[in-house]
Amino acid sequence: MKSLIALTIALFLTGSVHAQSCCETGSHKTGPSATAKFAKLAADSTFRMSHQEPMGKGETMTTGGTMITIPVADGKPAFAFEVKPATQTGNVLLVFHEWWGLNDHIRAEAIRLADSLGSVRVLALDLYDGKVTAKREEAGQLMQASTAERSQAIIRGALQYVGKDANVLTVGWCFGGGWSHQAALLAGKQASASVIYYGMPESDPEKLKSLHADVLGIFARKDGWINEKVVSSFESAMKTAGKPVTIAWYEADHAFANPSNPKHDGTMAADAMRKTVAFLRSHLK
Repeated sequence: MKSLIALTIALFLTGSVHAQSCCETGSHKTGPSATAKFAKLAADSTFRMSHQEPMGKGETMTTGGTMITIPVADGKPAFAFEVKPATQTGNVLLVFHEWWGLNDHIRAEAIRLADSLGSVRVLALDLYDGKVTAKREEAGQLMQASTAERSQAIIRGALQYVGKDANVLTVGWCFGGGWSHQAALLAGKQASASVIYYGMPESDPEKLKSLHADVLGIFARKDGWINEKVVSSFESAMKTAGKPVTIAWYEADHAFANPSNPKHDGTMAADAMRKTVAFLRSHLK
């Protein structure tokens, strides 16, 4: 019975990764996408165990935003946490959660970014369809179960929700860092800026040729997976594609910007957020 269960889990994980790798942004298909590469890491027990579980109960979300539903072309509505500015604006910031899901920490980040940026409408998208956890084994399962097709459908639904004239900016952490990058690709000419916090970036110059957003990448030198080799490959691909990118390195570990993470570094996290806010603000219209 145990062997049968193990086989079932293995087949499920393999199928999930295959689904991610077969759904690329655009028509170019020379290998697995960045999201597929990152999803595959969830099957690595060392990777899962390196993600320490959040300390305590986490942040208490302050007021300022509302949970909404967004129509999606696949017929299944998506969830998002929306923070609206005091006055109408064409600037939209899409926020992408870590592998834990759309929890109070990400909602609080959405509110903080809205307050810091001012003239921007913030949408923190839920790529897990309402599921959230503080357990790393469950987080790995949720990330594996999340398909590229569904995530892309949610992002496209959000882009339709904000309208074709919106100036789109993106930011995300870990799992969400990769999807921040993918969302910028999906948004095409609407995208002006994208921030990747230690997420898996694309390394294929052909895919990156369709990128219109400027990119800020924030990475940790002690990260065992999204490491200097991965980032160097990304920089090289961006250069080949003729796209601008700014990289900020920190002597920290993966997820250092999350205050509930035992490896959180407040000083470095604050500096990274200052860079993020300045970068995003410079692309507001």
